[in-house]
Amino acid sequence: MGERRRIILGDITTLDVDAIVNAANTSLLGGGGVDGAIHRAAWPALLEECRALGGCPTGEVRITRGHRLRARHVIHTVGPVWRGGGKGEAGLLASCYRNSLAIAAERGLESIAFPSISTGIYGFPIEKACRIALRTVGEFLASHTKPWEVTFVCFSASDLAAYNQALAELGRAGGGRA
Repeated sequence: MGERRRIILGDITTLDVDAIVNAANTSLLGGGGVDGAIHRAAWPALLEECRALGGCPTGEVRITRGHRLRARHVIHTVGPVWRGGGKGEAGLLASCYRNSLAIAAERGLESIAFPSISTGIYGFPIEKACRIALRTVGEFLASHTKPWEVTFVCFSASDLAAYNQALAELGRAGGGRA
């Protein structure tokens, strides 16, 4: 996979990285899944900082401090709700990853960790989502020096298997380079 990307099974809220990515909703005020876990771990200051941001459209990002988290920053991005694949979902999901990496690079951050954006309650099929994530991140890293390390944090063993399978397939097709 190269030295710049890794896939792990774990809890994104415990990682000691420059930034973790929050799969947020448009309000940025917390919710379920990863979003709720990050808000609970960093609460209450994260909620207050997010209130001042005024929300975030799908595909875009906002950045806050990490507060009580080990991560120094939280990059909030709003993934698309899966509506069958014909409503621009793939492009919006790729934008989440690309824009998260771009803001990390602008801030000079060395390490970033992503959850599997939109694959929970938003219903994006994991097999499609992880291919988009790995391809988009690989393309970004091919032309940027920061962030140096990107970690994909899987919540379940089945998600981890899907990411590893997608990486193997992309590698065979030449799209898995870092």
